Amino acid sequence: MLTVKDLHKSYQVGKATYEVLKGVSLQVEKGEFVAVMGPSGSGKTTLLNCISCYIPADSGTITLGDTELAHLEEDALARVRNQQLGFVFQDFLLLDGLTVRENILLPAIIGGSVSSQTEERADQLCDVFGIGHIRGKYPAEISGGEKQRTAVARALINRPLLILADEPTGNLDSKSSRAVIRSFEQAREALEATIFMVTHDSFAASFCDRVVILRDGVVWQSLERGSTARSTFQDRLLDAIREMGKE
Repeated sequence: MLTVKDLHKSYQVGKATYEVLKGVSLQVEKGEFVAVMGPSGSGKTTLLNCISCYIPADSGTITLGDTELAHLEEDALARVRNQQLGFVFQDFLLLDGLTVRENILLPAIIGGSVSSQTEERADQLCDVFGIGHIRGKYPAEISGGEKQRTAVARALINRPLLILADEPTGNLDSKSSRAVIRSFEQAREALEATIFMVTHDSFAASFCDRVVILRDGVVWQSLERGSTARSTFQDRLLDAIREMGKE
């Protein structure tokens, strides 16, 4: 589904060059829920921005499905972002002048692909995520958790190959965070979504199938949950983070 191979990215600040990604390689399979964790400056956000092609990598390859993204023209990249990638942001980025349902339909509106089937899918997504009763309300009238579930539904409206989530629980309390993570689980179970999430939150990451830990621009560890209980997996994540801190 997603393959990142030997990805490098550096930034030039004055005469100094700062290498942020130093040969990152990873793979996300269809239907997987994968998190990326790591301290500030480890390269998490840069990795996400390279995958979405909002910033170009210096070298390496990023393959989504059968498409290698690095050398696409801007028009082709725009189609990939609209049709094959779904985005969930920390700050929701809902449009205040649109209802919940209209916000969910926004990627289809931008792509010029609104149809009766798309509108039916928007209503289905509202039902899957438990926001059907607020579909006619505006963002100012709903809670943070409801806003983020709306954002998850919006990310899924065009049936993307991959959802990219950037700190989706960062602005939420524990109850709302759990509701958002549950919406990701529902997206995977009911809609076969594939999710790649950047997070600082070990609680959110503990619901994932796998957690990739970045340190200083490289993959330091990759932990698989398997059949482990969520709380036990969270303890493993915290132990790994403590170990990384000691090193």
